Amino acid sequence: MNHSLYNPFKSFDFRNDKCFLSGNPTSPLAIRVLPDWLINMAGLTGEEQIKLLDESIRSYKSLMVPVNADLYAEMILPLEQKIESAFELGYKGISALSEVDLFHWIGKMMYSFLYIEMQGAIRLKQLSGDGMNMSQGLMHKFGNLHLMLQGIFREIAFEEFKPWSIVVVPLENEETGFSFRDEINTLIFSLKFKDFGIVACLQDNGMNKRYHQQLLELIQDKPLTDQQFEELAARFFYSAYLFNRLPEYNVIEANNVAYIDPMPLRGIQNKPIFDEWQHKTYGQVLENFWKPYELTLFEIIKDPRAPLSFFEPSLLPDAG
Repeated sequence: MNHSLYNPFKSFDFRNDKCFLSGNPTSPLAIRVLPDWLINMAGLTGEEQIKLLDESIRSYKSLMVPVNADLYAEMILPLEQKIESAFELGYKGISALSEVDLFHWIGKMMYSFLYIEMQGAIRLKQLSGDGMNMSQGLMHKFGNLHLMLQGIFREIAFEEFKPWSIVVVPLENEETGFSFRDEINTLIFSLKFKDFGIVACLQDNGMNKRYHQQLLELIQDKPLTDQQFEELAARFFYSAYLFNRLPEYNVIEANNVAYIDPMPLRGIQNKPIFDEWQHKTYGQVLENFWKPYELTLFEIIKDPRAPLSFFEPSLLPDAG
């Protein structure tokens, strides 16, 4: 890559005296991973708890990352205000947002969680200061996400492609309570609130959206039940796990613009881009997503060739 963009994964620098996005001095200032406006809008106290990868339990309000004050005031705050206005309008507002804005906002949240996880791992010596006991593939993937998120404060152009799959759907229940899921290793995220749901894969060059294209065409503009949204999210979380490529990019800077161009995903490999879909494994994922409805794995895969689905037709991928 021929570029000078900040990359904290080169020096594994996740200290609190540097901005988590730009690497500039923090001034000092720290911002919450879950912004105050979202905590308030969702009717939360901020004391709700989340378990991190190091098994520590943290409250939403305690999750903070260091940021440069000028960058926050000039770039991050306007993005937050735009997303807040969209959330207030529900599906109508969210569906009108550009995918770039959603990518920046979701990516910033996920990278913030990752930043905190990195700090915890280094502190507990689960991760060396140079990241040597971390998968090179993960470092590469996380570094690419961070590079692209710098589009929040400088001009970055994607050359005729999108590095993400983002799906926004309406929900039948217009008063859906706020909840979200994420999986850092595969960089996938889902959120539901009010009358909308979002599923986002942040580093797949749009392949997961293409993988589920038939289902997405079936449900286009149709409000989903809560069970249907969780099923949709489960399919994306599982296919993100099956996605077996590590996207590579060429980055060239010219006239203060960083141009990002994807390398072919197929490369020299002959095998499919996704590993074989297995209904039983998918059923285990789905059981976790359907926990509130007390549907067991036995009920989900009672017919091993046709797992339970709230979509008609189910349009499940062919199993291996």
